[in-house]
Amino acid sequence: MNETPNGSVTVIGLGLMGQALAAAFAGAGHPTTVWNRTPGKADDLIARGAVLASSVDDAVRASALVVVCLSDADAVRDTLGPHRAALAGRTLVNLTSGTSGEARELAAWTADYVDGAIMAVPGLIGTPEAFLLFSGSQEAFDRHRDSLGRLGTATFFGTDPGLASLYDVALLGVMWGMLNSFLHGAALLGEAGVDAAAFAPFANQWAASVTGFISEYAGQIDKGGFPADDATLETHLATMKYLVRESAAAGVDTEWPARIQALTERAIEAGHTGGSYAALIEVFRGRA
Repeated sequence: MNETPNGSVTVIGLGLMGQALAAAFAGAGHPTTVWNRTPGKADDLIARGAVLASSVDDAVRASALVVVCLSDADAVRDTLGPHRAALAGRTLVNLTSGTSGEARELAAWTADYVDGAIMAVPGLIGTPEAFLLFSGSQEAFDRHRDSLGRLGTATFFGTDPGLASLYDVALLGVMWGMLNSFLHGAALLGEAGVDAAAFAPFANQWAASVTGFISEYAGQIDKGGFPADDATLETHLATMKYLVRESAAAGVDTEWPARIQALTERAIEAGHTGGSYAALIEVFRGRA
């Protein structure tokens, strides 16, 4: 059965993100039902035309598409577990952060399960700048593709329900790695009287350049070889030592650069002498 252009949607969980999701659906003309343990969080949504369900069971039965956005997988189990029978014939889209294993476990609840991850802050929901990752039931995703597209740019990764969660944490790891590197660099330059705002444009420019390395190294990883077309691990290691020494001299914490140095040393010790930086993936894989 194909979804109607503005089919009904239920949103369970009205934290900041849940409120943004419900507002996007309601704003796009979808009849929207909401439920939250604290009903007062629905006041603004009710003013926009949403309907507050009196119970979880009523909320689930109100729509063909049920979107849940709670604090964690335990909250999803506690909230929806007693109402699994009501999910029959409905699509459950779980936008709660969690692990791939938790996503696969919840997928057993219904054949029409789609797991998702939101790569955006609440203020971007409903705009193309927000991108959302989905996996699980292909049929259910296709049926509700237009509705889910109201939230942002929607990408489906496959029928393994855990893939969206894996992409989520992998991308967050990229984010934290970049932010940690920037913060460490800002601390280091700050000791020399350089404002973080002065450093930021150069950090952004360099980060854009690094995307080229990512694409190149991805190809090496998939081919299983690490030719040093740009610089060898030994070259990287030599400059890493300078970063550690500069940090120590400035009184800046050395744990972050020292950890990077240690990983590189492990890759070299494992036999990747003369290889590219991409060889560190063998360390992360536990093979070094």
